[in-house]
Amino acid sequence: MHPQALTLWRGPRWALAALLACLASLGPFSIDTYLPAFTGMAQALGATPMQMQQTLSAYLLGFAVMNLFHGALSDSAGRRPVVMVGLAVFTLASAGCALSTDITMLVACRALQGMSSGAGMVVSRAVIRDLFPQEAAQRVMSQVTLFFGIAPAIAPWIGGLLFVHISWQAVFWFLAGVGAVLWALMWRHLPESLHASQRQPFDVHHLMQGYRELLANRCFIPLALASGVPFNGMFLYVLSAPVFLGEILGLPPQHFFWLFLMNIGGIMGGAWLSGRLAGRVAQARQIRYGFSVMLGMMLLNLALTLGVGAQAVWFIPVISLFSLGWALVVPVVTLMLLDQAPTRRGMASSLQACIGSVTNAMVAGVLAPLVMHSAMALAFTALGLSLLGGIAWFWVRGKIASP
Repeated sequence: MHPQALTLWRGPRWALAALLACLASLGPFSIDTYLPAFTGMAQALGATPMQMQQTLSAYLLGFAVMNLFHGALSDSAGRRPVVMVGLAVFTLASAGCALSTDITMLVACRALQGMSSGAGMVVSRAVIRDLFPQEAAQRVMSQVTLFFGIAPAIAPWIGGLLFVHISWQAVFWFLAGVGAVLWALMWRHLPESLHASQRQPFDVHHLMQGYRELLANRCFIPLALASGVPFNGMFLYVLSAPVFLGEILGLPPQHFFWLFLMNIGGIMGGAWLSGRLAGRVAQARQIRYGFSVMLGMMLLNLALTLGVGAQAVWFIPVISLFSLGWALVVPVVTLMLLDQAPTRRGMASSLQACIGSVTNAMVAGVLAPLVMHSAMALAFTALGLSLLGGIAWFWVRGKIASP
């Protein structure tokens, strides 16, 4: 922790949580906003569905690769500089997307967006642990997850309106504006939470050695998988939204926001509950509750898909409850993961984000295109991803000290 942590932020904790949530949500926000415009973008640029899917894969791969460095850079130069540069590059990349005249330029600018947007997610986690002890950090992390849900909930609605009433380019001009506003907010309000005495010299050899040590840690990878892989159970449906919602469920683009709204409502409910349980329920028990909800909802999703077929009236509430279970798990598991490297939390956050992003990219580039046209295949795949996360936690739970 920062030696003067109590003086760095004098406002209410919820305000800091809202500020950090803005940073953390920029990545998913820039995905959810442009999904409703997929069809129009493909027609305007003469792109195939597979080429359009690569705009997601390029974004996620760029996010994953650069995340290996965001945390280490913030451990060396400080948290603020990494955030400010990341937001500036994101703003310029969003403008580049809006100006794209072919699919190649769009994919390249989306990759640049991904490389820059991850800075906020990585650094926001490190800031929390810089400023707060364990129980307080869990409450703030839960509040961040709570606020995190607001942006993705409105993103597809905004994207759908901009696409239907203006153009697909308007979606990316809007994202450029969001990046500029966030840059101004962070410049004015974000504290530097890394004390000068805690800064680490940036050395690539030292960085790679640190990553090797983390990868050799028998708890780190299972914890990263326990928090990241189940997320793809719902992310798979988000990635498949243009086909699943539009073709299978028959919803128009401007109604896509119902899935996102209910999904994020579940995340916000789970985050609120996680904050209430901090210090009252053993962390391992809270995680068990979360996985029980997730697996139960995915089994119900599969049973209803087999029994009555995919229908929005039951599917959207089931996915919402799945999201609640995930939000119960992720704040606790993330703090456990960061504490595996207490002197290099930025690096630990980077590696966690990288592992999660590689997983997301594989789901976006490989799994989603294979299964998005079948409600049955989607249900089986989402259940499998949830089971993988549960197995990872089951394996590591006895090796983690839990209060």
